[in-house]
Amino acid sequence: MPSSPNYINHVRIPENNDWVIFILIGCIFLYVFMMNIIERDASLKDFLLQKYFDASNNLPSWIITSCVITLTLSVLISQYIPVVPKFIADLQILGYQLNKFGYTLLAVLFFYLIKSTLGYLFYQSIGDGKKWTVFYFTATKFYFILSFLLIILCVTHYYFPIDRNKMFLYYFSFFSFVFIFKVFFYLFHKNKILPEKWYYKFLYICTLQIAPLLLLWKLLFF
Repeated sequence: MPSSPNYINHVRIPENNDWVIFILIGCIFLYVFMMNIIERDASLKDFLLQKYFDASNNLPSWIITSCVITLTLSVLISQYIPVVPKFIADLQILGYQLNKFGYTLLAVLFFYLIKSTLGYLFYQSIGDGKKWTVFYFTATKFYFILSFLLIILCVTHYYFPIDRNKMFLYYFSFFSFVFIFKVFFYLFHKNKILPEKWYYKFLYICTLQIAPLLLLWKLLFF
């Protein structure tokens, strides 16, 4: 009997990244909703330059911006997570298990919830609770701009032919620069969002900026 011919499949199945574009479109929709409904058709320039006493609906804008930052950051760094911890991977909700993106999203969400809660308690404990609203109003502008940079990085990372191993070093450098810039942004902003006394500023930076970031790094990469 003649032998069966061996066929080699040269068709390459591309990686399916539809989930990424769906998340990014959802983030853009959230911003469109925020600018048109919550900010009452404010332009981008007016939103970024508005003063605290002239602004309204600051809390919803902060929540939406935080959601976008959480989603885009999780999308970007989830592919670098070495492994989902076994005790997390073994958990099943309606028959589904958390993948790397799900675990990263959970960790980043936990990070921001803890950080925001501790920040609120910090301002209340030093008797400067009114400054907390000014703080998250100002932080919203910073994270709003950062979220657009993250969206650009997500598109580049998933839809352009780049060396992802080499890009990790660039991402690390980028986020290190962002962190340092954010500290100086908080320290010298004209709204004076940090406490007046220097030791409170030092305490805030160490306990509410550096420590939570180290905790997030440990959750994701160790």
